[in-house]
Amino acid sequence: MANARNAAAASPPSSSSSSYSSSASDGEILRSLHRLARDLAAAEAPAPFLETVFAAVSRRAKLLAAVFDDLLRCGRLPRSASLCLREVLLVLQRFKAVVADCSARSRMRLLLQADEVAARVRELQHDLATLLDLLPVPELGLADDVVDLLALASRQCRRSSPSADAAEHELKAGVLALIHEVEREIVPERERLEGILEEVGINDPACCSDEIETLEREIGDRVAERWTSAMIALVGLLRYAKCVLFTAATPRPMDSKVDVDDDDDDAEPPSPPPDFRCPISLDLMRDPVVSASGQTYDRESITRWFGSGKSTCPKTGQVLANLELVPNKALKNLISRWCRENGVAMESSEPSKPEPKPVVTANKAALEAARMTASFLVKKLSVSFSAAAANRVVHEIRQLARSGNDTRAFIGEAGAVPLLVPLLHSDESTTQLNAVTALLNLSILDANKKRIMHAEGAVEALCHVMGSGATWRAKENAAATVLSLASVHSYRRRLGRNPRVVERVVHLVRTGPSSTKKDALAALLCLSGERENVGKLVEAGAAEAALSAISEEETAVAVLASLAKRGGAEAIVNIDGAVVRLVAELRRGTEWSRECAAAALVLLCRRVGAAVVAQVMSVSGVEWAIWELMATGTERARRKAASLGRACRRWAAAAAAAAEQTAEYPATSDVTTTAITAS
Repeated sequence: MANARNAAAASPPSSSSSSYSSSASDGEILRSLHRLARDLAAAEAPAPFLETVFAAVSRRAKLLAAVFDDLLRCGRLPRSASLCLREVLLVLQRFKAVVADCSARSRMRLLLQADEVAARVRELQHDLATLLDLLPVPELGLADDVVDLLALASRQCRRSSPSADAAEHELKAGVLALIHEVEREIVPERERLEGILEEVGINDPACCSDEIETLEREIGDRVAERWTSAMIALVGLLRYAKCVLFTAATPRPMDSKVDVDDDDDDAEPPSPPPDFRCPISLDLMRDPVVSASGQTYDRESITRWFGSGKSTCPKTGQVLANLELVPNKALKNLISRWCRENGVAMESSEPSKPEPKPVVTANKAALEAARMTASFLVKKLSVSFSAAAANRVVHEIRQLARSGNDTRAFIGEAGAVPLLVPLLHSDESTTQLNAVTALLNLSILDANKKRIMHAEGAVEALCHVMGSGATWRAKENAAATVLSLASVHSYRRRLGRNPRVVERVVHLVRTGPSSTKKDALAALLCLSGERENVGKLVEAGAAEAALSAISEEETAVAVLASLAKRGGAEAIVNIDGAVVRLVAELRRGTEWSRECAAAALVLLCRRVGAAVVAQVMSVSGVEWAIWELMATGTERARRKAASLGRACRRWAAAAAAAAEQTAEYPATSDVTTTAITAS
């Protein structure tokens, strides 16, 4: 269905139809008329409630196709007939535009705007009838039966179909009444809900999912401001209907991650590139903005971070000079393009334009529908006895938890977390993946972080998945859940005190594929933000693991800088080649990794002393790298590069002075070591 809509939307009538009709020959016009009439005759109704309207259009088009077929055998057309038929061509093109527009819309929006569609069709039929009456039929030399067909087409175009309008109005009234009942917290009757969806043409889970996605895209594009509130309510109602009516169906895989060892091309769609995900929420960024630290976040997430009283960069930990946010328009365009290519709804909001009253949060019907859906799913999970049934329900919970914080709150309040935790030990790989991803989605909400941390066996279950998960995707999502939980200060300490958590995360950094390694490194970075965790991280080999990933992931350099800042400097220096690799990153890394490499080297020089500076200075071209970073790096990178340069100059001066002193007084060579260390 989605492909059909995309195809219809991709083939609107040419905007140059007017110029084409004035310059084309009579033969070309007749061929275009014949082709358009046949296309309209074959057009199918996009929804059952429009079958009467589309059938009428199809019948009229069939009559015209027969007329144009006969006209194609004629010679040159009289001028008056030629001009009239060119106008008919424009009307048929507008008819085709209406058909394409209806096919691209969601069924529910089409129902809400059925009056407008019917009015457009009636107007076009009237225009067509007028042109057919003006056509100089006697001059065309048509056969009598063809003339009769032309007259019949004109009469039918002037005829309306009130019975179809009445049926549409009744169905529309039923849908709106259902929304009002949900607003009053009345749970819809299953039979009634099923009947309405059948009349709309939604009768299987795939069709229901497509309808939800199309509605969400239309809401984001603000294509029908008048009906936005009802459309939002219908999204919630359709999610409820999908769970109540179609939960027994096999779920479609829609993971946010991709396994590197999965050879099944149909298993999962590609995950968003890591740089498209917000470091705070882990969701695809809808409105990326750049903070004063140079890091990019989703506007909603970073605004919430600042609103909680924090004035630091969540990713680097540095204190921000200001809280200004600059839109990252280049990244937003890239994300929009990726969403279009992969069929992902992109709800964009222009920060420069004042937003209307947020209908999503104010829409009581949508909230009540989400609450009903969450309650239904959690209750069903609690009584699911078969593994297959549990997997289907958990899949729906996982999908529902992606739709916003209100829904995440409803799922958590309904008691989903204690029911999901045991499923992390499931032998079924899909059940395990769905359960851990559901917890990841739920953990975005702070209240659910508390529920997860206090759920019996939750942390141990996450460790089990990170260590023995059936797929890399499950391990990756478990590490991302640890990262999400560790964003709370007190939970970061608790997780860091757990040796299994630290061990499993470090192991993923060492052995995981790129996407898994990235989430595990982000978790390490967060855990290393607590000083008391650093000792356990160092003992578990976090410094070695981060160093091994330094050329693959820029977060690895940030981990080393964080460890060096909080007591791990000596452990890093003791790793063979660590300083040399940091200097190499200073020269060839990304903007952020160069900044972090400079910060790490400054910390190592300060905490360990001259031995580190000597290693830095032994790398050829290091002075040039420092000067280049001072000229082109971020504000923080320039400061760190300047500090590193000063340390190197002091070391060089002390070394030169010590060399002179040694040459003059060989017996006092121990003074050299003292002078260098003092630098």
